[in-house]
Amino acid sequence: MIDAAGLEGMVSKRRDSKYRSGPTTNWLKTKSFTESEFELLGVERERGKPAFALMADPATRKYVGSAFVSVNREMRERLWKRVQEHAGSPPKDMPKRPATQWVKPGIKARVKHLRGEDDLRHASLQDFWDES
Repeated sequence: MIDAAGLEGMVSKRRDSKYRSGPTTNWLKTKSFTESEFELLGVERERGKPAFALMADPATRKYVGSAFVSVNREMRERLWKRVQEHAGSPPKDMPKRPATQWVKPGIKARVKHLRGEDDLRHASLQDFWDES
């Protein structure tokens, strides 16, 4: 039902519970995720923080958001190597991001993210490949 309607999620509650502000175990939010293909603009890596990939619309290369790099070690090492081999310049309209290693066009990625959003939220990188 949630997926068919294209909704971000659904809130469920116990029949006898009344609304009250703040966290509660009587109400449960279930989020609906989907996977989409994007173009990789770059990877931001800061010591002590999780790495994340900056993603763009594949047709326009316009920035749409970021996705956590939460893949296994082997895939993460393959990603770092690919990013270094395809080093490029930041897109013209992107603000400065000193911890980001930018890449040339041509690396596509599959990203899991919340359904029903125009931009990426709660997103994670699932896979990547060269467009060729």
